[in-house]
Amino acid sequence: MSLSYTEMEKILMCELKLYHNPVAVTWLFTDAEVAEFRAKTSCVMPAKPLTFCQWEIAARMQGKTVLGGRERLGCTNAQVSFGWKDIDDREIKSQIKYCTDLDQAERFLRSKPRMPLDSLKAVAVSPLGKAAAAPHVVHFYCDNLQSYHLAVDYMAATDTHPLRPQIAMSSSACGGSVFTSREKTFNCCPACSGSYNAGKTERGEVNVFIPGWQIEAVVKRLLQRIEKSGSSSVTRPGDPFPGGNICKNCPLIAFKTDDGQNCYASCGK
Repeated sequence: MSLSYTEMEKILMCELKLYHNPVAVTWLFTDAEVAEFRAKTSCVMPAKPLTFCQWEIAARMQGKTVLGGRERLGCTNAQVSFGWKDIDDREIKSQIKYCTDLDQAERFLRSKPRMPLDSLKAVAVSPLGKAAAAPHVVHFYCDNLQSYHLAVDYMAATDTHPLRPQIAMSSSACGGSVFTSREKTFNCCPACSGSYNAGKTERGEVNVFIPGWQIEAVVKRLLQRIEKSGSSSVTRPGDPFPGGNICKNCPLIAFKTDDGQNCYASCGK
């Protein structure tokens, strides 16, 4: 039985205790695709040029669908990742702070995952549950253990091991999405400086990216685990919270019911 995107989002939010809606990232390559997307969904556009990770704030924290093009993207790192800007001397100089010299900065930039130049018309981001079309990538902002659960479910669902994610300079949200889309595989990376200070990743979130065409298989694998173990946790089977890594399951850290007379004594009730 197939799952709707709304059902998948509800399962992921509930069972993995996600802080944010998974973000459906959709590439739109032609004017016709843009027009069709706008006809299918109610969307907003950035009022002024913003970073791509700021576009995603509206999707993951406000439940909005955002449609943006080159003129609404104020981040040159994302412009390069999306093929909306070529690598020039100014872009190379902007990356020197991460590199030993300009030659290294240029080599690093040219090795970043990028969409073909001028191939995209627009990019849409929305909560997974509101996806108006099959997303190319599902992007999660999650904690370390949530990312681990997503990774092991992906490996089991796709029979892939080990995973070899990619970390690229100045392009976690944008370049991470492009990498997963083009390589057709899972990706996981920390926030880059741009997404940390501009994209509201103040909890130190980890970025996880799953190809849109594989997300249903991952969710079904999660449901399979829940059926077998009683919960979504792989670190502490049976625990309803997937982040419950209590001292490697130490049996000394346990709780039980009282006789009913003294159970509120410690809190003064």
